[in-house]
Amino acid sequence: MPDSQRTSQKDIAALAKGGRTNFLGFILRLVARIPFLFIASRLYGAAAMGRFASALVMVEFAGMLATLGQKRGLAQRLAEGEEHPANVVGDAVLLALGLALGMAALIYAFPQSMYPAGNFTFADLLLVLAIPGLALGDLALAALAYRFDVATTVRARSVVEPWTISIAAGAFFFLWPASGLSLAYLASVWAATGVALFVLVRTYGLPRGWKPHPVLLWQIARRNIPLAGADAVEWGTRKLDVFILRFFVGEATVGIYYFAQQIASLPQKLKTSFEPVLGPVITRSIKDRDYAAIAKQVCQVGFWIGAAQIGIALALGIPGEGLMGLGGPAFVSGTAALVFLLLAEVVASKAVVSEAALVYLARMRNLWMSLVTITVQAVLTFGLILLARRAGWGPMYVAAAASLALALSLALASSVKARLLARILGHRISNWRWRLGWAVVPAVALGIAVKWLPEWAELAFGIPAILAIYCYMLWVRSFGPDDRVLFRKQQAN
Repeated sequence: MPDSQRTSQKDIAALAKGGRTNFLGFILRLVARIPFLFIASRLYGAAAMGRFASALVMVEFAGMLATLGQKRGLAQRLAEGEEHPANVVGDAVLLALGLALGMAALIYAFPQSMYPAGNFTFADLLLVLAIPGLALGDLALAALAYRFDVATTVRARSVVEPWTISIAAGAFFFLWPASGLSLAYLASVWAATGVALFVLVRTYGLPRGWKPHPVLLWQIARRNIPLAGADAVEWGTRKLDVFILRFFVGEATVGIYYFAQQIASLPQKLKTSFEPVLGPVITRSIKDRDYAAIAKQVCQVGFWIGAAQIGIALALGIPGEGLMGLGGPAFVSGTAALVFLLLAEVVASKAVVSEAALVYLARMRNLWMSLVTITVQAVLTFGLILLARRAGWGPMYVAAAASLALALSLALASSVKARLLARILGHRISNWRWRLGWAVVPAVALGIAVKWLPEWAELAFGIPAILAIYCYMLWVRSFGPDDRVLFRKQQAN
């Protein structure tokens, strides 16, 4: 077997191993997220959730900006192998920590950026302390993923973080109910980051003979600006809807929308968790100028992600009213928003995997396309919201309009970015295969049937049944031999 083919098979096997681990992480995160949503909605209420969601828009945006694109740029620097790996990580951590602390101080000085209505306590302002925790955690997990350690990401983000926020939210409701959600989130971020940093030091060790150089840090920052811009825009597309909705609807409506968003964002973790593994594989193929391998890797991961997200969207979307009802009767009105948000996750998968290669092959063009995407989304969001308000529709229809704008803009981004990558690589990029219909049709039919069951049975038995029939048909009719690598424990030889 040629060396290039053997290397390609090993890369696909590494991606598959990461995918298996992250699918387990998705299941764990789903199980752990439900208690938090139930506690937040039933104990704190929709208005408190809306205020919390409003603050998170600024906090998480600042945390993402503080990484300065290094979640993906770090893989390229480590691949170059010019310095001791621990020193490279040390540079990244120092730069991110400085930016995070600066942005935390700025937001603390202008709290209205988090709470436009001015309804906050001193404890709510402590939420800015999560910014350095988010940045350090992302960098630590990206560095570990370069060594193909995805298990730590699962432990930190799918076990420690969601269970900490669930337990803490319940405890703080009795200790400090006015700011319980903010304090619980802060605790969960630093708990997950602590796990990531512990494993990072154990894996890479401490820097050796390392001295921070301001000039070098400035060069790193300047080099990563296109990556940071792409990350900011990609993140912004997922939060722009909440940011805009804050000015058109009340806190309770934003809280219901946030509830739907948290359910719909679960499939997103499947594709974002592939990124740290996909990055190192792509950078190695770029170094060898093996564009055919890059196209194969992108298409394969795209198909895995797309197939998984379709099944999850069907399982969560068809019984959507029952899921939203877990928050209380008022939350059922957010079902339409939930469906559009799940659809957005499905159509976005091709854009995400294409971007994983474009950030290395066409940084500036990818950035410009991302800027166009978020501009289109902003125009669509404002337009559809104003149209819904002019038609006299209720606040949750206004919120659903924002989620529809998200789905349309992400569909556009997927089409454009896949076309650009295909032109650069000289190979077609697609994550859709018509044989997926063999799994979709029976899952939809079963989903319609379980709608006749009582709500508790629809959730307890309907969701697992939809997933079961979808996965079975996916395995026997939709997957080929290469696709089944995802479920093999051994690596390809």
